[in-house]
Order: sequence, then structure tokens, then C-alpha cells
Amino acid sequence: MKKGILSLILLFGVLLHAQDKPAYQLYDNKGKKVTYSKMLKAAAATEVVLFGEYHNNAICHWLQLELTKDLAEVKPLVMGAEMFEADNQKAVNRYLADSITQKQLDSTARLWSNYKTDYKPLLDFAKEKKITFVATNIPRRYASMVAKKGFEVLETLTPEEKSWMAPLPMPYDANLPGYVNMMKMMGEHTSPNMPKAQATKDATMGYFIVQNLQPGTVFLHYNGTYHSDNYDGINWYLKTYKPGLKVMTIATVEQKDVGKLEAEHYNKADFILVIDEDVTKTY
Repeated sequence: MKKGILSLILLFGVLLHAQDKPAYQLYDNKGKKVTYSKMLKAAAATEVVLFGEYHNNAICHWLQLELTKDLAEVKPLVMGAEMFEADNQKAVNRYLADSITQKQLDSTARLWSNYKTDYKPLLDFAKEKKITFVATNIPRRYASMVAKKGFEVLETLTPEEKSWMAPLPMPYDANLPGYVNMMKMMGEHTSPNMPKAQATKDATMGYFIVQNLQPGTVFLHYNGTYHSDNYDGINWYLKTYKPGLKVMTIATVEQKDVGKLEAEHYNKADFILVIDEDVTKTY
């Protein structure tokens, strides 16, 4: 009888725990839990929001869309994304203006494999609300050239090709934590040109964000979290190109337990989105 009662108590405890199983939790940079409404309020009070994502995380993409919709209710927006390269801006503009179909956009722009599930909803929201959407990234072929030959190779490009990236010579600090960590992760035999290739992306995204700022708006930018973690990457270039610019950053991390931010993620961003590591991936 006692064993039966104990079993029921244990079962009841498990059921209670199962009812409270959040997929994500937001934290501030000191590891304190914060509400979505607080993050939304902070986003509305800044000039640029860098939403750092894991490209294949379903929660990231859902929350990006929700934040976009809610922020658009309280503040005019400009939108932009790493996932669209600057030489595809004309195609993006034509799609937003209903001059080409989705099928035609597919054939003229280099869309990511997860575009349909993860980025099309954002682009379609911009289309519906007539919001400017900026293709902020350097064409990947030029970043690849830098990875092999360094910044100098960019000087050989045509004026049109150079218009699809930050002005040359691009500022660069090899001692920024993101670039230092990249070298460490890739091993001692990694070429010093690898972080330079990353920097061409960060610089170009930062440059096109600054070039498309509009008074009284928030520029909401979607990028891989590594491009803006630790107030680094794009954020560094934003402050270089426009000192004093108000920037809010959101970083994404995955943990087994979302109930407490692991210490290694403190100060990674103004807001840290912690997602259960078991959440479904989009690819």
C-alpha cells in the first residue's frame, strides 16, 4: 500500500514537472531572466537591433518573426539580413514591388536552402507592410577570394563589384575576440586570411546597415549569432562607421537546461536567447 502511494506521489511530481517545459528563456547580459516585453521595449528604444540566430533553429526563426511583427506595431522598421547578398538587392526589390514572382526570385537570387521555411516569412512581411529590406552581405565569392588571398585581392575587382561591399580598404582588427577565437577553433595551421574573410562579411553588413538607416526607425537585422556575439563583428563595424549609434544585440545559445544561463554566455549580448538543445532543427 505504501509503495503504491509512493508511486502515485512520484508520478504526480513527474506530471507537474512535464507541464512546465519551456522551449526557450530570455536573459539579460548578467544572466537574469527577462521577459519578452522587456526585450521588445528595449528594441523600440534603439536604432539598430542585431538578432543573432542559429541558422537551423526553429525557435530562432519563430521569435524573429514575432519580434518583427510586434516591433512594427510600435516603430517604423527597416529590415535586412545576412542571408541576402548585396548583388541580389535589385532582385529583392523587384520581388517586394511585385515585379517578379517567388519562382523568378528563386532563379535570380542565391537563396539559402532553408529560405522557404525560415526567411521567406520575413521577406513576405516586409512585402506586405511595404518595409525596406536590405540585402546586407558581401557576395560569398568575394569573401572566398579573401580567404585564399587576403584583402588585397579585392582591389582587383571592378567598380560595380566593389559597390557590393564595404568601401576599401576595410577597417580590420585581428585582435577582436571573434577573430582570435576563429583562429583558435580552426587550429594553429589555419590561414590568417580566414578571419579576414569573416571580417569582409561583418564590415559589409555593418556598412549597408549604416547606409540604410532612416530617421525615427529601427533597423532590424538578422544574422548568424557569431557575427554579433560579444558586441563584436558587425557591432564593431557599426560603431566604426557611425560612432555613437545605438545598437541592441540578441545572441542565441542552446543548453540542456534553459532554466539558468551558463556563465560562459554572460555578456554575450544585451539579451541572450537560450533554447532547449532538443528543439527541432530546420535542416
